[in-house]
Amino acid sequence: MSRKLPPLNALRAFEAAARLKSVSKAADELSVTQGAVSHQIKQLEDWAQIELLRRSGRGIALTDAGERYANALSPALDQMDAATRRLLASDPRKGWLTVSTMPSFAAKWLVPRLPAFRARHPEIDVWLSTWWNFGDDEDISAFTDSEVDMAILYGRGEWQGVPATFMMDEELFPVCAPAYAQQQKLETPDDLKRATLLHDEMRQDWRLWLKAAGVTGIEPERGPGFDDSALLIQAAMAGMGVALGRSALVKADLEAGLLVAPFALKLDADLDYYVVSRPGTENLPKIKLFRDWLIESAAV
Repeated sequence: MSRKLPPLNALRAFEAAARLKSVSKAADELSVTQGAVSHQIKQLEDWAQIELLRRSGRGIALTDAGERYANALSPALDQMDAATRRLLASDPRKGWLTVSTMPSFAAKWLVPRLPAFRARHPEIDVWLSTWWNFGDDEDISAFTDSEVDMAILYGRGEWQGVPATFMMDEELFPVCAPAYAQQQKLETPDDLKRATLLHDEMRQDWRLWLKAAGVTGIEPERGPGFDDSALLIQAAMAGMGVALGRSALVKADLEAGLLVAPFALKLDADLDYYVVSRPGTENLPKIKLFRDWLIESAAV
């Protein structure tokens, strides 16, 4: 039995307009004119001989038939997109390489370095996605069962059944805006008693650093908190207080003078960064090229 399918461009135009509730937004997403989107939707309606949407003020309103059709189309197009990505990624030397890591690490460390990899390997298109990090004792099946080729994780490298390569370690030390350090006269760790401590999800780290510095009389868990380390760093740069900086994430801002480290004491973090890949794929050329480049970049 042959398939009864309308023109693909007409399907894409209708699905985008229905999902975004706007012809103009659909045109922007598809990089065509609004007139082209309207024409393609009309072409689909003429082909099916069914009204799918109506103009409603500056927006659009789906008919009952249009809504049912749109709800079925979106997952079908998502499947086509995923299948196409798998096809493009099937060449072991080029094509898509899907890399996942924590949002903070992506923003503060990886993205600024990606142009260097692109210049070296223009045949590989990196698709970067972000997710929260897995602990060593957590189920990592969400990664192994996904379409992700590689991930940069923060832990001890003890993920069962997943090839993990050490990438770099990390140090913890207080950082803040230069003006804040001057305002609070932060000369010794004891001066933190008059400062506001800023936190990310690893709230226990402040307690460890203060103990190593011999500072008492501070409640180490008091102060504003952020569930993403990049937001924590941004808050420190904005002068909200002192953050416990992670060396990989604050290096560029320290070099740019956006942050300062008032004290010399640095504490070795318990966790490190590792590059992981799905079992059996670790020696694919494009995965090996990116892993080697990550390790080289981390050493600089």
